[in-house]
Amino acid sequence: MIIKTLTVGEFQANCYLVACPQTRAAVVIDPGAAASEIVAAIQSSGFQVRYILNTHGHIDHIGANDAVAQATGAPLLIHEADATLLTDPARNLSIYSGRALRCQPADQLLRDGDSLQVGNLLFQVLHTPGHTPGGICLLCQNALFSGDTLFAWSIGRSDFPGGNHQTLIRSIKERLFTLPDETEVYPGHGERTTIGEEKGSNPFVA
Repeated sequence: MIIKTLTVGEFQANCYLVACPQTRAAVVIDPGAAASEIVAAIQSSGFQVRYILNTHGHIDHIGANDAVAQATGAPLLIHEADATLLTDPARNLSIYSGRALRCQPADQLLRDGDSLQVGNLLFQVLHTPGHTPGGICLLCQNALFSGDTLFAWSIGRSDFPGGNHQTLIRSIKERLFTLPDETEVYPGHGERTTIGEEKGSNPFVA
């Protein structure tokens, strides 16, 4: 598995390009900003983008959706419970940054337990609400793309519209901390970590 990390936009969100080394088929996870940079990285790598995946519907993770979709022709996927955030500037928080962002609606809606085949890679959808109602994590081999559910030594905020702290903690404990300790976590912001590290040291999930 090939993983390229691009940290984009004023909120320093992580956009991930994840590709099958044998076929070069790829996904783009959370294109939040800097569309031209993301597209250039795709083209220079020779990736063929099969899907654009949003872990949730906040502006710092969806801001470049339309431009990347137009450049690649790939369909956009988001969990069904976050679908309306794509077109609602208040719920995707863009209105508070002075920009009323309305993305194109998703081409396909995801549910917990869905799987996506990308070349020889299989991505599994884990519904992890709490940061948003439709927040998801994506598990592929030993890599977990956790969006804004789990960070290194931290967790996502739950004080935005649709957030719930207890739901977030339950998602982390019941859906993520049951994964093998060696699972590598690629969060929506900040540095990479592991499930084992967070189980042992994350002060927000004691």
